[in-house]
Amino acid sequence: MRQAIQRIAFCALLSAADTAPVHSADLPAGFVRLADIDPTIRQDVRYARTDNFLRRKAAGYDAAVCILTGRAAEALSGVQKAIAAKGLTLVVFDCYRPARAVSDMGEWTREGGPPDPQWYPAVKRKDLIAKGYVGELSTHSRGSTVDVAIARVDRNTAPKQACGAPDADTLDFGTGFDCFDPMSETAHRPLAWEATANRKRLVEAMRAGGFRNYAREWWHFTLENEPFPKQRFDFPLTAD
Repeated sequence: MRQAIQRIAFCALLSAADTAPVHSADLPAGFVRLADIDPTIRQDVRYARTDNFLRRKAAGYDAAVCILTGRAAEALSGVQKAIAAKGLTLVVFDCYRPARAVSDMGEWTREGGPPDPQWYPAVKRKDLIAKGYVGELSTHSRGSTVDVAIARVDRNTAPKQACGAPDADTLDFGTGFDCFDPMSETAHRPLAWEATANRKRLVEAMRAGGFRNYAREWWHFTLENEPFPKQRFDFPLTAD
């Protein structure tokens, strides 16, 4: 009888192992791939490509994927469900960011250089940290911070922005993602009424989902009560 029970228990363990999510096996405990939680959220992860302020791939971005803590991913999925009824979708530009990428960005600023009209039109590269546009530490490395915007499901493209990420296919927010300029402050004025309304819509939707906004970047949100508030991670982003 005891052997029969043991065989049943062993088979149950094998069955559970077979159904475990294989895509998260390489991640630290508590982390998930956003696509495994909500594949309807669009991903436009810029630091794995060259269309970002570095103009090259950032260290640790071996794949253009969004990885978050499970708690943050579930909360973000809740926001997605809330706005989907209005024909809208979230678009994420960055999620978990390896600590090595943060160091890479810091080293890049110290190389110096003139302002860049696309990304930091009024600041020299060496001053980006001092001005608060690039951090020597980043909340992204804790896994519960996301850079995000809203787009229409029908993919109608917004007007091209003079500063920040081009061709992001989002609503008009007044600037693109990663525009290092006072125009990117969430409450910046003056701003066109449509961009002001869209920033308010994004902040309210994210707040309802449990995220707080960083006032200097309309796209930057961190989960309230995040699971790793004092810990930073450095595993690379990989496709699987």
